[in-house]
Amino acid sequence: ITSKPLAYAYLALSMALVGAYVAFSKPLAAAFPVLLLAWIRFGIGVVAMLGWLRRPATEAPLDSKARVLLFFESFFGNFLFTICMITGVSMTGAVAASVTMATIPAAIALLSWLVLKERISGRVLCAIGLAVIGIALFAFAKPSHGPAEGAAPAPHSWVGQLLLIAAVFCEACYAVIGKKLTGSLSPKRIAALINLWGFALTTPFGLYLAWRFDFGAVPLPTWALLVAYALAACVISVWLWMTGLQLVPASQSAVFTVMLPVAAALVGVVFLGESINALQLLAFGIAVSSLVLATLPLPAGRKSQALH
Repeated sequence: ITSKPLAYAYLALSMALVGAYVAFSKPLAAAFPVLLLAWIRFGIGVVAMLGWLRRPATEAPLDSKARVLLFFESFFGNFLFTICMITGVSMTGAVAASVTMATIPAAIALLSWLVLKERISGRVLCAIGLAVIGIALFAFAKPSHGPAEGAAPAPHSWVGQLLLIAAVFCEACYAVIGKKLTGSLSPKRIAALINLWGFALTTPFGLYLAWRFDFGAVPLPTWALLVAYALAACVISVWLWMTGLQLVPASQSAVFTVMLPVAAALVGVVFLGESINALQLLAFGIAVSSLVLATLPLPAGRKSQALH
């Protein structure tokens, strides 16, 4: 793509798709062990993207640096993020996880400044701040189903919180490493290669869990949902994100993570029969304002003075 507005649309669609499939994945998590689900998901992705693994004639062969980056992109963004997030949520709760995840835009911006040496404009910093506030409001707007008031905190909750912080770091690494990879590899090939690494990393766990799992007990609609989930998670959302990153700095792409909770909430309201309250509507407004602030074209006189 050659248009920045189109790149913004790709990034927004990618995060919206992530939010949607996260909301729809609840029955899958109830039907499959997490690591078995991940292994099957990556396996479906491998089959779907076999044609994307082939090196285009316009690309140079993979060097050692690119191979290392591809491994760490999958290790942090696919494998470790899933383990840290799911385990952290189980030890703390959904509200605590949502509040911690609100720091993802700031974490991506900080890491892109440290690693990629990107200059972050004041406008993008304000947009990131609005994104953090919007995501946090989504967390506080949802009713907590944690321990009753006055009850003792869950054991090892501090370990869960550390795991959630690690998940934020993993997501920031995913955005920053992805930006570096788009400089030398096509989005399709990046998606296929990091998915292949994800399949390799989860294969030992998947084989062990599959040995004792009763696949015949899984109904056909759940298998259909699993295929749709795998294609959305491994193929479409990754390709959209990497394509958008070709033209958008990693720090600015951080703002688009607000689409994840927005999309998840919309799916809950439209398809799962959930309700929406005034605080969530306010969070919607703040989330949209952060996107507008980050993507609105600069006045003509300031374009030459601003970087991204």
